[in-house]
Amino acid sequence: MYNVYILRLSDGSLYCGVTKDLNRRLKEHRQGRGSKYVKGRLPLELVYLEKRDTIAEAMNREAEIKGWTKKRKENLVKSREKPRG
Repeated sequence: MYNVYILRLSDGSLYCGVTKDLNRRLKEHRQGRGSKYVKGRLPLELVYLEKRDTIAEAMNREAEIKGWTKKRKENLVKSREKPRG
């Protein structure tokens, strides 16, 4: 399974990503080793998570979400119960 996730960053922005190992990826982000965008906007909070069976499905979903407005992303986050992580 692949995880499509959204993080809320310290400046209020949202970051969408894909990973097979969510715990490892969150640890990398928190240590400033994930992405340059996230590194300068710590701390972070996991606010959305969904599972996909294949990497292709996950990457397509990530691309879809990244193309949305912030308002639409916020609505997606609000539509789901907050995940633990």
